[in-house]
Amino acid sequence: MPKRVLTAESVTEGHPDKVADLIADSVLDACVEHDPMSRVACEVLCKGGDVVLAGEVTSDATLDLDAIVREVVRQIGYTGTEDPFDADSLRVTPLLTPQAREIGGAVHREADPADALGAGDQGIMVGYATAETPELMPLPLVLAHGLSRALAEARKAGEVDWLRPDGKTQVSVEYEGDRPVRVTRVVVSTQHEPGLDQAEIAAFVRDRLVPRVLGDWHNDWIELTVNPAGSFEQGGPSADSGLTGRKIIMDTYGPFARHGGGSFSGKDATKVDRSGAYFARYVARRLVRGGLAKRAEVQVAYAIGLPEPVAVSVDTLGTGDAKAAAELLRRFDFRPAAIIERLGLRRPIYRLTTNYGHFGRPGLPWESDE
Repeated sequence: MPKRVLTAESVTEGHPDKVADLIADSVLDACVEHDPMSRVACEVLCKGGDVVLAGEVTSDATLDLDAIVREVVRQIGYTGTEDPFDADSLRVTPLLTPQAREIGGAVHREADPADALGAGDQGIMVGYATAETPELMPLPLVLAHGLSRALAEARKAGEVDWLRPDGKTQVSVEYEGDRPVRVTRVVVSTQHEPGLDQAEIAAFVRDRLVPRVLGDWHNDWIELTVNPAGSFEQGGPSADSGLTGRKIIMDTYGPFARHGGGSFSGKDATKVDRSGAYFARYVARRLVRGGLAKRAEVQVAYAIGLPEPVAVSVDTLGTGDAKAAAELLRRFDFRPAAIIERLGLRRPIYRLTTNYGHFGRPGLPWESDE
């Protein structure tokens, strides 16, 4: 069978863009916790000693945005440093206004309860599943996320005392046809304390981190690259800017499925670029779990204010019964109100989704077989 090498990447929770995403999802959770009907579209910019929050929030919740931001940054680990981005010295600038009246009126429709919620925007959402891993996710992405998560866990557990919050990982896997056969290359870049010998970092990654995360996929022929640029002392928003919605490919399926372009973090469930994508994944999982395909991609498109999607389709990518998959697809209700009800999306669950992928992790309602 033809061979090819496919690659996916991930970042740690201390990466500037993920700092922004987690702040946005924490603002969303704070709104939904006190007012489940909140409408939230929060964007965040982090740079230097500043965090800027912009967008639309319509909620009965009373928010202490300054406290929310500082607590998120503190939990990530940017504290007690001489760098500008520090939880105790940040400047927080809120630029949040209520949702536009025209959009609010279009989304909330006075009609039959099943149709009382129109889509919060137009757009195309994609859900994907593959039988190549227990998580029903592409293997390179599962391993890349695992490495990023392991870096954060090792730092927080004090396994080594020189790790800092920022970091990136990348994993390449050789495939024969659609079947992964071996890991060929791993790249790990991690922020560290000043003055550290790069050989010590490489030894930790090579001897402890990579074997632990890769497990049975570890082999002696992997080409490992650690901190390819050399010293990585400056990191996080002190060194680079962070912005919500800039990691949409690693948030979803890596380069293994198409993407409609919408981001997730900071958006409540009336925004179908989030809820629609979650439900498309839910359906794609059902198709693969049910044995109708080894790989499945579900696409759904909406028009703002309309409950019914303008198009829904499924592609088994040459790996299954396309007719049976299309028949199963018709059994699912893709209207926003039905999705919100079925997945329980008016709960403060969103900061649990921010890091290491929105899919393929247990405990999230769209990852359930129920």
